[in-house]
Amino acid sequence: MLKGFKDFLFRGNLVDLAVAVAIGTAFTALVAAFTATIVNPILATVGGKKGPGWSYTIFDDNPDTTLRFGDLIGAIITFAITAAVIYFVLVVPMKKINELRDRGKKEEAPVEVTPEDVALLREIRDLLAGQNPGGATGSTGSHAGPPA
Repeated sequence: MLKGFKDFLFRGNLVDLAVAVAIGTAFTALVAAFTATIVNPILATVGGKKGPGWSYTIFDDNPDTTLRFGDLIGAIITFAITAAVIYFVLVVPMKKINELRDRGKKEEAPVEVTPEDVALLREIRDLLAGQNPGGATGSTGSHAGPPA
């Protein structure tokens, strides 16, 4: 039972998925740090002296009622950077690899060969049409039986 579990854990796809999750987590932390240290200070310069950039407090006596638009914009920028990097680093190259692999398969595709039984039936049809003076198109559809 444990051998089967070990085989499942170390199967190629599962290991690749674990590596992808680890790299994705590290990359998300990198993009979040970029947003927090570079993007958010730029947004804060627009906000003025009262709190973080681009925020609005509904009730001045309650700081929990502050709408932090700067945080939302920072999250959108984080998402956009992450999505762009994933697209250009993973999706585009994999699409190109799949196209090259599929192109190779299309070139190797064999020409459709007529099955042997169909070829034999066509040969019989042609022989019968040659024996019939009216040809295959002049037949009335009735069968007179085998020649005597």
